[in-house]
Amino acid sequence: MNHEQALAILVDKEAIRELALLYSRGVDRKDGQLLRTLYTADATDTHGDTFDGPADNYVDFLEQAFPFMRYSGHHICNHLISVNGDEGEGEVYTLAYHAIPDGKGAWIEDFMAVRYLDRYRRETDGRWRFAKRLVTYDLKARRPLDNPPEAVDATADASYAELHSRLFMRGERA
Repeated sequence: MNHEQALAILVDKEAIRELALLYSRGVDRKDGQLLRTLYTADATDTHGDTFDGPADNYVDFLEQAFPFMRYSGHHICNHLISVNGDEGEGEVYTLAYHAIPDGKGAWIEDFMAVRYLDRYRRETDGRWRFAKRLVTYDLKARRPLDNPPEAVDATADASYAELHSRLFMRGERA
């Protein structure tokens, strides 16, 4: 592999890393419009026994859950990526923490160590998107949350006012 090829692969890997970070931002800022831009038209998403189907329906599922989540935080750790032309695959280690209702009038903290097993595809517009996401759970811990956090409007996050580049815009990527 020559230097130009190696550099091109590094650029592709960085674009894929950004894709994974934007997914976390989209879920945590409750931005369904952004999430829809991150998947190919034929993408699928499998989140254990919670959801398995077309990615567009997964975003619908998330949008229905957003009003009930007092807090959502996806924190990416390791991200190993392989690129081969316009296709790639990767494994993203993530710590995910949520404050959610228990369905009985109380709250629970939901902590998970997950790995996203991803297939990526570069689309005709040159952007990398998720073609398939499969979530595996290495750890799940749920316990009562005696003092749930105050509800915060993630859609009015300070980053929207303070950070002006396309990465921090609400909705569709520029």
